[in-house]
Amino acid sequence: MSIVKVGLVQMTCSADVAANKQKAIEKIKEAAKQGANIVCLQELYTSLYFCDVEAYENFKLAEPIPGKTTDELSLLAKELGVVIIASLFEKRAEGLYHNTTAILDADGAYLGKYRKMHIPDDPAYYEKFYFTPGDLGYKVFKTKFATIGVLICWDQWYPEAARITSLMGAEMLFYPTAIGWATAQDEATNVEQYNAWQTIQRSHAVANGVPVISVNRVGIEQDGLMKFWGGSFVSNPFGTLLYKASHDQEEVAVIDIDTDKSDSYRTHWPFLRDRRIDSYDPITKRYIDEENA
Repeated sequence: MSIVKVGLVQMTCSADVAANKQKAIEKIKEAAKQGANIVCLQELYTSLYFCDVEAYENFKLAEPIPGKTTDELSLLAKELGVVIIASLFEKRAEGLYHNTTAILDADGAYLGKYRKMHIPDDPAYYEKFYFTPGDLGYKVFKTKFATIGVLICWDQWYPEAARITSLMGAEMLFYPTAIGWATAQDEATNVEQYNAWQTIQRSHAVANGVPVISVNRVGIEQDGLMKFWGGSFVSNPFGTLLYKASHDQEEVAVIDIDTDKSDSYRTHWPFLRDRRIDSYDPITKRYIDEENA
């Protein structure tokens, strides 16, 4: 398909897991009613963002993948004829957990999962306490409507992840996300942070000639200390915004993406042609200094 209708679900979450799941289902249905072919949910949509604290109790939120939630979403995907991208807290084994996104095809088939590769550890984002870094590598999924690449939140800041996933044949990149502002922070800092976040992802679109779809949560969490900034957006293959959500409202949007345009942009701006892959060995080093020059 040349025109793919992409649905974004930006929503608030509560401590009630069942209610979050039901809300997501209703919003997927809303996107499907608007004609969506592929619907992407935000990062860890079944719960509050629990990584603000290091608490062993939160491991009870994890589940196997595939499992009950993916089974439910599989039935929904088949019923609606849509692809669903669902970010979940994966329990792989006793004491082994991942931040994982599952992909359900439009016929209900479970296509597989991507495990978040880059794991942050910052104030209010203590993800290294919970998540083992992904070990499946970068992934693409051949869905009914398009071959898609899926990365997760902190992966957004790494051009290497976007590049590799694009080189594997992704026709578009999806980023389920949970990122916000400290409510005590000044507005100038808020603006600077959001702009940096959006700019780096739009640059992935430009550098790789593919659309980027970023879906963030919204709402006040962490006892009022964190405002998740929403601002979900879609960028075309040259960085032009096709859609941008608000910073404080739940939104369901369906945006048309023309996958044929990637060929035009890549032909006129042949960044892939001119890559000097013979010169890139240093990128595998942590840092270039006298010890490893």
